[in-house]
Amino acid sequence: MPNRHRRTASVLVALFGAALILSSCGGQPSAVAPRRRRPAGTSSPTAAAANSTSPSSTAAAASPTSSSTSAPTSTTAAVAAASTTRPESAPTSSVAAVPSASPTEAVGDLPQTTALPSGNSPQFVAAMHALFSAISSGVARRAMVAFFPESAYLRLKAISDPAADYRSRLVADYDADIAAAHRFLGPAAARASFAAVTVPAGEAAWIPPGYCYNSIGYWHDPGARLDYRVGGQLRSIGIASLISWRGEWYVVHLGAVLRSSGGGIVDSPAVGAGVPGAPGGC
Repeated sequence: MPNRHRRTASVLVALFGAALILSSCGGQPSAVAPRRRRPAGTSSPTAAAANSTSPSSTAAAASPTSSSTSAPTSTTAAVAAASTTRPESAPTSSVAAVPSASPTEAVGDLPQTTALPSGNSPQFVAAMHALFSAISSGVARRAMVAFFPESAYLRLKAISDPAADYRSRLVADYDADIAAAHRFLGPAAARASFAAVTVPAGEAAWIPPGYCYNSIGYWHDPGARLDYRVGGQLRSIGIASLISWRGEWYVVHLGAVLRSSGGGIVDSPAVGAGVPGAPGGC
């Protein structure tokens, strides 16, 4: 056969074979995506997926939404995304916050803590404002926010009837001391204003359970000073005893801890800041 006929036969055989291949694929060949150049030093995503034994890699390979024609996702990028994603339910702090009382729950219904109170906490300073408002006005009920909570006292005191003791002794003495302080201010009460409260931090002492007829421990600080001003002059009176509940100070005795007779008492009134009371007591 001449060479020209041999070349023609070879071309016809090649065309016939190509036609058979196209018919078996069921249509036109798809476009081939351009090859993407990987950064130097990185491994092939396909090889990384094949060599990985982690459950996440297996799940990604078996995902029904994956396509064999889509560009492979970088394993490094997937790991970085997973490590920076925080679930919506994740806490914002690893330190558990101390629960506060709800509007319908008394603070004394919550457990005591060993936290040492601050004499500058917003709650305590606001309570001291309320205490002096009660003293300057003579309306004792305004100061109950500064007084040790009854629900806490019922849990703390290891005596036969703590509720009666709270109302007939502690609250009665507190009201009488506020009335005595109001009388002490006299006509200046209308012009008096709260200035500050000073709590001698170095005198605070932890009173463990079993002392002073108490079943729960608490912090005790005697001799705090309540400062006020009259016409620009600084004056002060003492607060006989503060005790703690859940990291806050509360008044438990205003004028005195021990009393020889009935009636209200003003604790160590002074011009100026005065001197904190002596340490001790419970």
